Amino acid sequence: MKKYPIEKTEAEWLEELGPERYAILRKKGTERPFTGEYNLHAENGAYNCGACNTQLFESTNKFDSGCGWPSFDASIEGTVEYIRDTTHGMIRTEIVCANCGSHLGHVFNDGPTETGQRYCVNSASINFKG
Repeated sequence: MKKYPIEKTEAEWLEELGPERYAILRKKGTERPFTGEYNLHAENGAYNCGACNTQLFESTNKFDSGCGWPSFDASIEGTVEYIRDTTHGMIRTEIVCANCGSHLGHVFNDGPTETGQRYCVNSASINFKG
């Protein structure tokens, strides 16, 4: 298993994050579409990892993709790691925080901007800092 700069036991993560955020960030869960706090959020600032507070996305890269989860067309360079995900009978690219390894969501090559990327992120995986 890969080592990350921030490492904690699963018990420590659970205590720190609580059951809902732990299930998403550490157990690779997902929230229901259109239910997350940041899906339609449009303030200026940055979105940080919900587990370790590393800055991951800028608000200037956020857009409404209509998919039901917060979407970004780029991450801050070096902050996100990409992992092949073949669960649920699909081939996708999982995105995790490069600082702590926490699950953020997935990235797809169907974005409408010039990057062509759509980072589909769970609201429970991030915190907003204005």
